[in-house]
Amino acid sequence: MTQNWLFTSESVAAGHPDKLCDAISDAIVDACLTLDPKAKVAVETLVKGREDRSHIVLAGEVRLASGVDAPDYIAIARKTAAQIGYTSHGIGMDATSEDLCEVTELITNQSAHINRGVVQSIDEQGAGDQGLMFGYACDETESYPEHEGRWMPLAIALSQALTRKVSKAGLDGTLPWARPDAKSQVTLMHGGDGQPLYADNIVIAVQHKDMIAEYGTEEAEQAWIREQVIQHIIKPVVPSSLIIEGKTIIHVNSTGRFADPGGPYADAGLTGRKIIVDTYGGRGRHGGGAFSGKDPTKVDRSAAYAARWAAKHVVAAGLSKECEIQLAYAIGVADPVSIRVDTFGSGKISDEAIADLVDAHFSFKPGHIIRDLGLSTPIYSVTAAGGHFGRQPKGATFPWEQLKHDVIDAFQAAL
Repeated sequence: MTQNWLFTSESVAAGHPDKLCDAISDAIVDACLTLDPKAKVAVETLVKGREDRSHIVLAGEVRLASGVDAPDYIAIARKTAAQIGYTSHGIGMDATSEDLCEVTELITNQSAHINRGVVQSIDEQGAGDQGLMFGYACDETESYPEHEGRWMPLAIALSQALTRKVSKAGLDGTLPWARPDAKSQVTLMHGGDGQPLYADNIVIAVQHKDMIAEYGTEEAEQAWIREQVIQHIIKPVVPSSLIIEGKTIIHVNSTGRFADPGGPYADAGLTGRKIIVDTYGGRGRHGGGAFSGKDPTKVDRSAAYAARWAAKHVVAAGLSKECEIQLAYAIGVADPVSIRVDTFGSGKISDEAIADLVDAHFSFKPGHIIRDLGLSTPIYSVTAAGGHFGRQPKGATFPWEQLKHDVIDAFQAAL
């Protein structure tokens, strides 16, 4: 490109109704894997609040080892929602109350026909479903020390960091008036070389306590909220070099107010509706499959992680400025039916040569992905909000973000 261009990505906080559903579904995945590392899980959640009470509906399929009792799905749902902050009917849901929140559980056993294709040896274990998955990485974040090491598009990295910051500030008392439901959006102006120049727009919406009685007018209330969000959320996250007077426009609760009740009362939620928020904010392509609520034999999840892992190594090794890897599978078949590498013309060697290197150092068989990334452990709840990619590995979490130095060295030797 030779002209400047804009790109926008959004994120939503842990208390957004869709993310609440993702969190409950992933908490069930973790509970099942804790009991049985080979558990097969495909669970969906729906939430909706009404004037009299809120509703959580759990539906899906689970298969556990013989003799292993299922976890208490209803208790998991209530605990997860409460930890996110939904403990008052007045804000949108009180998950702790049986009178004010009804949980319906509709989880059955996994089909034996599906299970048969994914219980083979590690080398022969088939994909849990057909489909296509993408992994993506680029170097946009690497010019900013606050976000170095993410190897992500900067707009989504900032959007995700903003919503994580909002969630933390509401729970730790930094913003005691903030509720769990929140959204962010970042628009960046890029130069002709593709690198970000400045933030054109930053959008934050935060559900909040009604404070008109405290501040006197709606205008005064909103001015206070705006000042607090800029001070405690935006400035610690967005590099100051990207906020330019006269160019950067900041919107905070741009409808005027986002007062109680919100959350599931204002908007129904479903598992799997934020797949672009979960990944690359629209910069990398998406195969369409959601992650949350699925055990790692479902390649919608595990193969997307593996493709990201490999793409991140390509860019971090300096083979290209960006890299996208596509995988595709047939249900019950171990080897991908196709693998494609695309560096969008940014590669220092050919895409074919990079594909050969990826093939030599990564196996995309489902059993190998699960083994190499340790995906049979209960590491998924933390992924439910704030993005699945560009996160810092801690302990066993986010293993697909961990760079292997021997692979980096091997890739760099090809330059």
